[in-house]
Amino acid sequence: MKISCGTDIIEIDRIKDSIENMGKPFLDRVFTDKETQYCESKNKQKYQHYAARFAAKEATFKAVSCILNDKYSITWKDIEIINDNLGRPQIKLYNFKQKDMIENIDISISHCRTYAVAYVVVLYK
Repeated sequence: MKISCGTDIIEIDRIKDSIENMGKPFLDRVFTDKETQYCESKNKQKYQHYAARFAAKEATFKAVSCILNDKYSITWKDIEIINDNLGRPQIKLYNFKQKDMIENIDISISHCRTYAVAYVVVLYK
């Protein structure tokens, strides 16, 4: 059994600038439709939620990168951050051939006015 972790922190203004400067192409490249709908529903705090999901995707990539190689890769949209019915963030992995190697994956996300941070722990079989 192996445990791997990943963490990421990002300035919310960096994501805000990317969204405002690149618009839909940036959103479509990085976020799934569910993620975009969720973040847009947060009105004035939407950039905090976009940044938190961006950090979560980076942290997830870092946590699973130990099983990636030249044959296997993962894209932004292969990682989806959604909330369960109690509001807790969850990670869904799509098109990820090594997904069966993962026994459990857990995430913690937080944000304030200026930063968003995410921490991911993966337990491998």
